[in-house]
Amino acid sequence: MTRPPPAAEATTRRVRRLLVVGPAVVMAAIAAACGYQPRNSSASSSISSSSPEPPSKSSSAVPPPSSSAAVPPSKAPRRDDHETLGKAGGLVPDGVAVSDDAIPAVANLDPDLLKALRQAATDAADDGVEFVVNSGWRSPNYQSQLLREAVSKYGSEAEAARWVATAVTSPHVSGDAVGIGHSDATTWLSDHGAEYGLCRIYKNEPWHYELRPEAIDDGCPRMYADPTQDPRMQQ
Repeated sequence: MTRPPPAAEATTRRVRRLLVVGPAVVMAAIAAACGYQPRNSSASSSISSSSPEPPSKSSSAVPPPSSSAAVPPSKAPRRDDHETLGKAGGLVPDGVAVSDDAIPAVANLDPDLLKALRQAATDAADDGVEFVVNSGWRSPNYQSQLLREAVSKYGSEAEAARWVATAVTSPHVSGDAVGIGHSDATTWLSDHGAEYGLCRIYKNEPWHYELRPEAIDDGCPRMYADPTQDPRMQQ
């Protein structure tokens, strides 16, 4: 076989290199013209990390407060608020007797109501019936808290009013009403309460008693269906 001359062999090698390198050069030129950069290039990662996305509407709002931020003094709960919503404000622990003067809900009742209640409780005890105070005097703050809870529970102010009065109208705030339990005690009072001037006021609240001194001679007045029928609640 005859070997081609050196000049021809060199020419052949140049042609082969052009055939291999040429497409790569063309592709690189096209990419440069289009501004294309490889996905994993260091230039790309540098740009994306230094150019954050524009904030959305939600992220442009005031940033959420730090969990370590202190409550502004004007918004911080006051000590007297806590007290008026606890026992000092009329909250009654379980099993409180009518004789317990250490509980403000009992001690702050109207003196005449408390005297009649204790006389009735003493006589009821002779029949084996024990009176327990479930509610009594309340602070305005505590009464308002109970009303808010009733609105949440019953779904409307109108329905809540059938069970809880406002701080302005509630006889609990004035110390003129007491809630008595258990059922045997309310049954006893239903039969004998008028003898002490203790009357049930609302048909829907068998535990709610107030003092009506005239009931000793004339019997208790007719009950209202619920507090919304009581003219005192219309203030």
